[in-house]
Formats: sequence, structure tokens, C-alpha cells
Amino acid sequence: MFDNVLIGVDGRSGGRDAIALARQLVSGKGRLVLAYVYRKASAASFGAGLVVDDRRQAEELLTAQRRATGVQAETVVCLDGPPGRALHQLAEREHADLLVVGSSHRGALGRMLMGDDTQAALNGAPCAVAIAPRGHAQGGGAWTTIGVGDDGSAESALAREAARVLAERHHATVRLRSVVGLQSVPAAEDEPPEWSRATLEAVERERERLGEIEGVVGDVVYGDASEELARFAAEVDLLIVGSRGYGPLGRLVNGSTSTYLAGHSPRPLLVMPRCLAESGQPPPDGPSPGPRELATPAS
Repeated sequence: MFDNVLIGVDGRSGGRDAIALARQLVSGKGRLVLAYVYRKASAASFGAGLVVDDRRQAEELLTAQRRATGVQAETVVCLDGPPGRALHQLAEREHADLLVVGSSHRGALGRMLMGDDTQAALNGAPCAVAIAPRGHAQGGGAWTTIGVGDDGSAESALAREAARVLAERHHATVRLRSVVGLQSVPAAEDEPPEWSRATLEAVERERERLGEIEGVVGDVVYGDASEELARFAAEVDLLIVGSRGYGPLGRLVNGSTSTYLAGHSPRPLLVMPRCLAESGQPPPDGPSPGPRELATPAS
């Protein structure tokens, strides 16, 4: 699916979860790059055992992670300030079409990898972003069902195409879930909106739309998009959604939906960037541009 994948590694279990997910998403001849961003700091600043304060230790950490997971990957270390910003810059420098990170034990997206700085890497990332849930390295398993949050937008169409490519590779089925909420229907008069005729008509229109999409199974529910898609994620092996902009991650998909999914999805989450939808390009399943020279490659 993806040909040039950058993986954020931090020496914790989240990095191993990200490696496992990247292996499932990368194309057969794709390139994997393990990345660690370090900065000079005292152990007291971050907690003993969690700080890599020089290049040699950073290289050793990546080498150990590569050996422990058995992954065939290049490595890169970078002394470049906040890890989040540096990962973003590395993704651009490496022409990455996918950035993969793992969530922390706290589950909050803003605390992945080495703390809140990582949110900056996902804020307007120049490529697709995948988030591996905690424990994915141990319990990921084979994919049999891939889900897509679909609202009929160009971003949803891009997510569907990505799902088709991955489903073909993994011999999986594709399921679509459309959520009709208050914003989908006019305000009802003298009756709860969930029982209004306008709501029922909106649901029926969505069912008809999904029914016209070949090769997938689609369904429509009424409720809050964030909560319903999180429930949907529990029914599939991978959830794919489309990004609606380059703004803060909290604006991906629909308002805070993607932020909620990142913190609550029990399955891997893949967010496709709007730039591909706007350019009319298909998902990056073909050859990607040649990699640039690594700024600070580890041995």
C-alpha cells in the first residue's frame, strides 16, 4: 500500500506496536525507516531510563529495536529539538507517504511517543498517519475486515480506495459506516430529531448511496460520529478515515472526531490526507519518489 514509511520509535512498547502496524501497511517492496529524535537533557528532566542524551545511545536504541523485532529497516537519528516537529520534518525530507506512531499507555494522542511534542508531528502532517493501539505488536493478528468512516466526501472516497488496496492484499472485506447526526438533518418541529421524518429520510438517502458502491458492505447509524465510529472500530481490524484539512489534528475528519478516535479506537487507525483528495490522486500504492539522503543515518 505505502512505499516509503517512517516509523517513530522511542524505546517503549508503543514503538514496537508502530513497527508491527507499519509492516502490515507497507507495500511488498516498500521501504521502512525507524526514526528516533533525541536531544541533550538530564535524566531528571524526563525520568530515568527514558532519555537518550547522545547520538551513540540513540543509534544503539534503534539497533536494539530493529534486532528485537526482526524488521528490515533503515534507521535515522536526529538531534532536532521537539520530537514531534522533527518527525514532521523527517517525513518531508524522506518523502514519506506514511508516518506510523504508537499510542502511549495513557491512550491520549497528544502524549504518544515522547510526550505532547508528538502532536506537532501529526498537526498538518505531509502524508498519511497511522496510529497503532497499545498491544498491537502482541495481538494484532491477520486482517479480515477493514472499515471506513464514509460521509460521501472526496476524503471518504480516498479512504475507500485505500481500503480496497489493503483489502486485496490481506484478502479482507471492506465495510463502510455512515453516521447520520443532528447536523445531517433540518431541525424538527415538536418531536425529537431522532424520530423526525427528516432524520429517517437522511438515513434512507445514505443507505441508497452506500448501496450503489460496489464490492463493499455498507450500513448507516444515527448518533454522534465520534462515538459511533469508535464502536465501529471494535468491529473491524483497521479503521480508515479521511482528513479534512491541514489544521490541528483535532480538526481532522469532523471537528474532534479523529482526536476522539485516536484515543478510543481499540484497533489501528489510518488517516488519509486531504492533499491527495484535492489533487485527485489515488492512494500511494504505486512507486513513490526516490528517498532523499538521510540527514543523520544510524549505522
